[in-house]
Amino acid sequence: MKRRSIITLSSSIIRCQKLDSMFVSVRQISSGGKRSKKKIYHRDYQLDKVMDLQKKPSLILQLKCIIQSQNHQRLLLRDLEKEVGFVAKWNFLSIIEKYPSIFGVVGGCGKELPFVKLTGKAEKIAREQGEARNLMEPILVKNLRKLLMLSIDCRVPLEKVELIGNELGLPHDFKKSLIFKYPEYFSIKVINGRAYLNLENWDSLLAVTAREERFARERMLQSAGGQNKVRITKDGNYLGPFAFKMCYAAGFRPNKSYLEELEKWQKMEFPSPYLNARRFEVADPKTRKRVVAVLHELLSLTMEKRMISAKLDAFHSEYRLPSKLVLCLIKHHGIFYITNRGARSTVFLKEAYDGTNLVDKCPILMSNDKFVALSGRNETSSGNVMKYT
Repeated sequence: MKRRSIITLSSSIIRCQKLDSMFVSVRQISSGGKRSKKKIYHRDYQLDKVMDLQKKPSLILQLKCIIQSQNHQRLLLRDLEKEVGFVAKWNFLSIIEKYPSIFGVVGGCGKELPFVKLTGKAEKIAREQGEARNLMEPILVKNLRKLLMLSIDCRVPLEKVELIGNELGLPHDFKKSLIFKYPEYFSIKVINGRAYLNLENWDSLLAVTAREERFARERMLQSAGGQNKVRITKDGNYLGPFAFKMCYAAGFRPNKSYLEELEKWQKMEFPSPYLNARRFEVADPKTRKRVVAVLHELLSLTMEKRMISAKLDAFHSEYRLPSKLVLCLIKHHGIFYITNRGARSTVFLKEAYDGTNLVDKCPILMSNDKFVALSGRNETSSGNVMKYT
């Protein structure tokens, strides 16, 4: 059964990788037998840049974690290849050489083999991350509960939780440090030979989406400013209980008919993502809008408000995601952005970013930024090495 679950997970990733090649342009087939019309997918160069900016910080943080996992907090340079592989080794050696303010090389004289360790300043900041981990724990517990509440059966295969562990910010020992620590919230149950992370109790207070929280904040600001008139703007934004924040790329210019259709969609009611998806007809427009809300909420639960598209598609059955996920994301390009920068395509929640900067950062990301700042870099993005020890 374990082999079957691995095959299922792999097939969903392969399915999404095949779809990734479709997002550069979309062909819209018009009625009446007319020739297909190509629609351009407008790039967001700031979000593309995020993927470039995160490369070196990712290496720095990964090397820090490797060093901290070693006996006596130091790593023999000859063992670096065992940890990261032959090809990646050269990238890490370059990082060690380039950032002596973070990594110090000791030894190499006589019989003593050279090893790398954190410098005094780096060690001090690394020790301070313990406080960030303490602050992070209630956030992780809350987000895990919400992740399970979103699913149709209030349970998710354990290997899929592990798959997005970095995105959620879970520690490597999360089963011991979180799951078993909070038996009132979580349990692990084996169903048909497959381990599932199961929700023990439902909390209606948590069944509020990030979108709904944003609307509540904006409505309060609008009331304080004395603005009562609500209308949709030229950028597609509308302050309403069922509206989404739109952040179109600079090159996209919506025409009047597009905005009219968008206004109807923004005002259309839809069921909460926290209601069971089995209750709704897939073809219902309200259900399709609900799926957008589910994707929005899933990305909101991640630390950096982004996820590799293949990992997102791996949750197809748990959250009743559309079969053509990439096309759904492209259609709603004011809400989501897919970049092909990096090894695999990544889905961004656009409203979470101001240019290349993530607007709201959790304690772990702020702590990582402080560590990476020792390198002299002003712009930091912590990448996909967020598991902490």
